[in-house]
Amino acid sequence: MSGRLASGARHFALAAAAAALGAACLAAPGSAAAAPAPSAPGPARVAAAPYQVLVFSKTAGFRHDSIPTAVAEIKTLGQQHGFGVTATEDATAISGQNLARYQAVVFVSTTGDFLTDAQQNALFAYVDGGGGFMGIHAAADAEYDTPAYRELVGAWFLSHPAIQQATVRTEDTSNPATGQFGPTWTVTDELYNYRADPRPDVHVLQTLDESTYTGGTMGADHPITWCHPQGKGRSFYTGLGHQIDMYANADFQQLLAGGIAYAAGQAPADCSPPEGGGGPVTVEGEAYTSASGVQPADHAGAGGGHTLGYIDNGDWAGYSSVSTAGATSFSARIASAGPGGTVRIRSGSQNGPVLGTLSVPTTGSWDTFTTVSTQLTGAGSGPLFLTFSGGAGSLFDIDSFSLS
Repeated sequence: MSGRLASGARHFALAAAAAALGAACLAAPGSAAAAPAPSAPGPARVAAAPYQVLVFSKTAGFRHDSIPTAVAEIKTLGQQHGFGVTATEDATAISGQNLARYQAVVFVSTTGDFLTDAQQNALFAYVDGGGGFMGIHAAADAEYDTPAYRELVGAWFLSHPAIQQATVRTEDTSNPATGQFGPTWTVTDELYNYRADPRPDVHVLQTLDESTYTGGTMGADHPITWCHPQGKGRSFYTGLGHQIDMYANADFQQLLAGGIAYAAGQAPADCSPPEGGGGPVTVEGEAYTSASGVQPADHAGAGGGHTLGYIDNGDWAGYSSVSTAGATSFSARIASAGPGGTVRIRSGSQNGPVLGTLSVPTTGSWDTFTTVSTQLTGAGSGPLFLTFSGGAGSLFDIDSFSLS
């Protein structure tokens, strides 16, 4: 196709990127202060404890005054509940080698674009492989160019009204984070609206009652605290935690402690999304978290203006935040001015078991899209991987796909 990269040059560029990722390493740990500063030199080691938690609070956008208090409170919770805490704002700590030392990583009001592609991929692979993630408040106000990050957190921040009192309604008191709550809880905090309701993809623990305050935009269903499985790992998020005084609130302290315990795999909980996930899970093709050969391609007719493109025989793409568990059908919006080809839907890795096979026809143009579907075995359990085969040259592009 005109304007496409030559296959050799493309694979050379991707090989170079892979080499850069492999060369990434953690800077030598330094001493951590009681409250981290933006220029903190690196993580500080702590005494051995039954399990270890990495607290990360780097910001590249708005910086919350409550961050030092939040980090100090998590350290106190560690002393009370028996887990070790390493606090840092050094993004080199988000590497596969370093994350393997922890049972969970907690993002405290991280904002903006603060992770490199290699660091994002290390985070996704860590959680997908069995690690835990917890996001507090503005962890949802970050990495807007990476759909896989939104899937990890559960939702992206949209807006908030003025700080005010509101009623939080607790939906699940069996979770270790919310077991101490009654049906309602009154808080004064900054109350986030999100770009989309996360409920179809997460297990909602608490919602905001928009009738009790002004400025809510999500209506009758306004989740504010939730959890969900993430590959073989776990994710927990609460939108509360803007105000410094929230960290002195005993109920909020227990919410944090229980969320950390769940994320770290120390406290079992049912965080399954609604039956059937609330409908098909739709993913942009270019939102892969690992890949070989493929690249995003610009197409005005594609959702978001981009596709998963430059697909040659033998290429593959992985989606660490998309689980194949229970999936029985797969559909994709595709375009092809090439020979078309085959997509194999796999679980766990690019060499994992094949759950289904999708034949992709030529559509006559890279900007002429059609949707093709296939049934899956339903035996998947791990993250989604797509592998591609066909003739010579660029086979087809994938705009988006759905699992249901």
